[in-house]
Amino acid sequence: METSNRTTLPLAGWWWAALGALSVLFHLGQVFYGLVPNLVSRPLHMALALPWVFVYAAKTPAARRSGAVLAVLGVAAAGWVALNQNALSDQYGSLEGPLQIFIAVVLLAVVMEGARRAIGWPLPLMALLALLYGLFGQHLSGEFGHSGTPLASFLGTLTIAEGGLWGSLTGISVGVVAIFVIFGAVLNAGEAGQGFMNIAAAAAGRLNGGAAKVSVVSSALFGSISGSASANVASTGAITLPAMVKLGYPKRLAAAVEAVASSGGQIMPPLMGAGAFVMVELTGVPYTGIMAAALLPAILYFVAVWIGVNAFCRRFELKGIAAEDKPALRDVLVTSLFFAVPFVVLMWVMFVTDLTPQYAAALAVLAGALMLFTDARLSWNLPQTARRLQTALVSAGAQVAMIAAIILCASIIIGVLSITGLGVKITSVILSGAGGLLWPSLGLTALACLVLGMEVPTTAAYVICISVAGPALTKLGLEPLQAHLFVFWFALLSTITPPVCGAVYIAAGMVEEAWLKVAFTAMALGVGLYVIPLGMIANPALLLVATEPLAALLAFGQMALGLGLMSFGLIAPSSWPVRVVQVVLGCGVIFVPMLLR
Repeated sequence: METSNRTTLPLAGWWWAALGALSVLFHLGQVFYGLVPNLVSRPLHMALALPWVFVYAAKTPAARRSGAVLAVLGVAAAGWVALNQNALSDQYGSLEGPLQIFIAVVLLAVVMEGARRAIGWPLPLMALLALLYGLFGQHLSGEFGHSGTPLASFLGTLTIAEGGLWGSLTGISVGVVAIFVIFGAVLNAGEAGQGFMNIAAAAAGRLNGGAAKVSVVSSALFGSISGSASANVASTGAITLPAMVKLGYPKRLAAAVEAVASSGGQIMPPLMGAGAFVMVELTGVPYTGIMAAALLPAILYFVAVWIGVNAFCRRFELKGIAAEDKPALRDVLVTSLFFAVPFVVLMWVMFVTDLTPQYAAALAVLAGALMLFTDARLSWNLPQTARRLQTALVSAGAQVAMIAAIILCASIIIGVLSITGLGVKITSVILSGAGGLLWPSLGLTALACLVLGMEVPTTAAYVICISVAGPALTKLGLEPLQAHLFVFWFALLSTITPPVCGAVYIAAGMVEEAWLKVAFTAMALGVGLYVIPLGMIANPALLLVATEPLAALLAFGQMALGLGLMSFGLIAPSSWPVRVVQVVLGCGVIFVPMLLR
């Protein structure tokens, strides 16, 4: 069904809402009705995602027809795995007979094609190359050849065992990521987004550069639940960009502010673009520990953006929001409840009752759903509530499917790395290429993250990079969480760094400005995205707010000073010698203390 049809065919929209409800009930049910075998829950997760990827998102009738066929094949194959999980568990990852080989091929092909339709060619192409390497890599000579794996065992490990499509990454998607994605969809269907905007306008609207600072604050708040730079730009930018342009802000600056602020959503707890949940699985650190470690760097990022806006205020007359355009105090208080209540439930259950993050998120989903029954006027309107429920269910189903398509495809690559030992070989290459030194290894890893992040979504880029570079970095002395956060941050660089910079493209298009102008402005404004990951290594205390709060706050202050100097050097209207000195001093404040320890 094409996008235009979704708004003009309410009955069809309710069919999708029904499928969304099934997806929501399935994933919430995982939390409440107990354990389900992995070879049941994970294939069903894929089966629920396929109609969204192949049919709902289809842009042409031909794509819809072919998508329907692929969805049916994929659902049938995934359903077959779920129905036969008891027998398959006794096969120890080895396929038996032509039917099972056919089902394995269908599953792999459908997953790669689903990822292609969802996010484009790069990730499925990497998965295809990984499969070809697994199948034919034994014919390569030298260090990168492998001993070979029988076809039945190779395909079986990927499709009927818990080492490929149904591995731990897919388990994270089923059990945790989906719950938080549903939480975000429910909040966004109601007044929570307006609540973010109202709080931001009330807090920063009257300041110099107030409209830009509203964008920074609202994107930080919205990003904490959306976890997607593109969604953040499209949502908050629809309000902040016209406001900035109307007040006379240069278009390149308005778009850059929104792109940079929105990119911070993927590093802002609690969601972090699903990265936090993957870190839990890969590092063994509890979710609350991930959130605590990521919090100060994320705040530091937005502090650096705020300082950058102040520096731009010295170059341009950046007005605040007019008094008549600011929301009334009542509106601020009332709309803030629409996200405050579910967030309080989330944090209370997670930190006070000490229950699991997914259980806390599930209860927060229920609290958010109750908030859909009223509006900012605290009135009850049945048709409005029905539309909001429909929006929440459809958004939840589509967004869960998008994440599933990415993670399932990335799981193919991770499975091949494990089967063939390629990850260990790449780790060895990184260590030898960097001469066994930490900082050159960090440079190689950062370059790999930047290149890979240009082609695949942040979470997928992070998973692939940490799989091959993480062991090398930990061997060189980094704590696992340091290495993971470093890689995750650098996987995000491509949102604002040319030549592929998704957040910049969207923001530039919304204000009709040349994207390259926006990108260069965004890189100066978002200097923290390049410096803070390195600062985490130079100042490891920054990540220890839960255990050593004083040391963490001192590191935070030190880095905030350094980033402030760098931002003013890059942006403020001073002579070039002065600007160079400011940038050098900023680098010194951040990195020289490391040499003195």
